[in-house]
Amino acid sequence: MKIARVESLHADAGQRNFDFLKITTDDGLVGWSEYNESFGGLGVSAVIDGLAPQIVGKDPRAYEALVTLLYAVRRQAAGGIAQQAIGAIENALLDIKAKALGVPVYELLGGPVRDRVRLYWSHCGTYRLQWAREMGLPPVRTLQDVLRLGKEVAEKGYTALKTNVFVLGDDAYLHSPGFARRGPGFPELNADRKTLEGLREQLAAFREGAGPDVDILVDLNFNFKTEGFLKAARAMEPFDLLWVEIDTRDPKALHYIRSRTTIPVASCECLFGRRDYRPYLEQQSVDVAIVDTPWNGVAESVKIAAMADAYEVNVAPHNFYGHLATLMNAHFCAVAPNVRIMEIDPDVVPWYDDLVTVKPAIKGGYLELPTAPGWGTEVDEAAVRAHPPRKR
Repeated sequence: MKIARVESLHADAGQRNFDFLKITTDDGLVGWSEYNESFGGLGVSAVIDGLAPQIVGKDPRAYEALVTLLYAVRRQAAGGIAQQAIGAIENALLDIKAKALGVPVYELLGGPVRDRVRLYWSHCGTYRLQWAREMGLPPVRTLQDVLRLGKEVAEKGYTALKTNVFVLGDDAYLHSPGFARRGPGFPELNADRKTLEGLREQLAAFREGAGPDVDILVDLNFNFKTEGFLKAARAMEPFDLLWVEIDTRDPKALHYIRSRTTIPVASCECLFGRRDYRPYLEQQSVDVAIVDTPWNGVAESVKIAAMADAYEVNVAPHNFYGHLATLMNAHFCAVAPNVRIMEIDPDVVPWYDDLVTVKPAIKGGYLELPTAPGWGTEVDEAAVRAHPPRKR
């Protein structure tokens, strides 16, 4: 068996595009993976094209050897977009090998320790606040909208939700200065009183709507500096959060925040490989290390999880992608004993389900493991072509 072709496909997903990698062997077997160029990864497809000659003509089942080769040829530009391209290739190779053996991917990685994974509703209200029109979603503009959404989460069987920082009202917007988006706070990234008070009101509305038994998580992203992150965490302590999610490039600063708040701290979704995670684990910076398996590759992500386990740290997959990535992450969650909970985006465009042949099975707020060979689904190429990507 040899790799014959490497190609990328892209589909419109509302406020962004979905990106898929297809690797075909000379005997017609196809391996799929999902990656993403919308989340800080513009250019991944070009890097994949540049790496493709390194693997065409080689046996795809030797994925460790091929990934080691790709790391070597990009060693001087490790991480970043290069790592995202390598991760996409690794994941497609895993799919091929598992299909060739007639087993789910998780059987290649030691077999499952669980048969279902608890989910949290991610970007709860965020997409409805920021991209309701583009995605065909009901808008969120008021605290009453937030309360109703909290009720919807509970009614649909989810036991946890994660939200971001909103500024509500007639001119409502997502507070996201760390990404130079609309609103105050860029470039200084401070936490002002109005924003913190609005955050408390937002969480109170979610709690009233969702009820006492639904866990609440908050993602602060890169939107503050150390002082602001700590102020926001302390403002949220009365709401008994499952975690506060903080992105920072300084593991010592994150340890400082963690040591001064009662809320568990999650981070690391933007890191690449075990070497990037090591200082965060050594500094005891996090309670939960978030791992982006499309970026890192599922096999590498399992190694990161094993390293985190040695430091008594849980992991959680970063999963704000499409159904294929959700199932890829399900295989990661199947084999890592220290998985805390799994992210998923229920707010999606109407054609979301059409892009794959088998969608994830979700019951009572849990994702059931797929049992078919490979990831357990295929990309529907006709559906992808029916929703061509848009320039943004």
